[in-house]
Amino acid sequence: MWLWIAEIAGGLALGSVLFCRLVPRAVRGVDVCALSDDGNPGAANVFTHCGWKLGMVCLLLDMAKGFAPVFFALHFSDAASPLFAAVILAPVAGHAFSPMNRFRGGKCIATTFGVLIALLWITPTGWILAALYILFSTVLKIRPNRRRSVVAFALFAVSAGTIELLCGRWSIAAGDVLMSAVAVLKHTLLAWDRAI
Repeated sequence: MWLWIAEIAGGLALGSVLFCRLVPRAVRGVDVCALSDDGNPGAANVFTHCGWKLGMVCLLLDMAKGFAPVFFALHFSDAASPLFAAVILAPVAGHAFSPMNRFRGGKCIATTFGVLIALLWITPTGWILAALYILFSTVLKIRPNRRRSVVAFALFAVSAGTIELLCGRWSIAAGDVLMSAVAVLKHTLLAWDRAI
């Protein structure tokens, strides 16, 4: 049980580290949240305000903080346990509602993809979210970006959750749905904040 607690708490803690805010501030003295229209501590704003090199570093760090705790748990715990769903959720929830930024974290897209890359060792459903983002960015364009994310994550939750249930991977199904729910909630709250 202590290992599960450490994995979940570690995922939450690592997820809450907002690299896209900390790294530009440390390297360039730039606060991307203050400079951006949406105030988001995310990789897109680092690319915009600090260039592609620092943007890539921050993007990879955001993905790594989703990847690391799930990859660790896959190798040292039982992925069939219901607690594995909490490990999947932890870095995404930590990033979306970071206590390091008054619980106003990022949009959790890169961190979610980090989690899904770690899960590729046992399931390919992460490709569904990638395909949905590509589809809604190129062929069936959905604007603005937050609406695209809500639709993509909602469809991912239904499709990946169903596939995982049919394959008997209950904990991963629950993790996918919970992770998607956090992303949908975060993007909905951002839209609401901008409307006020």
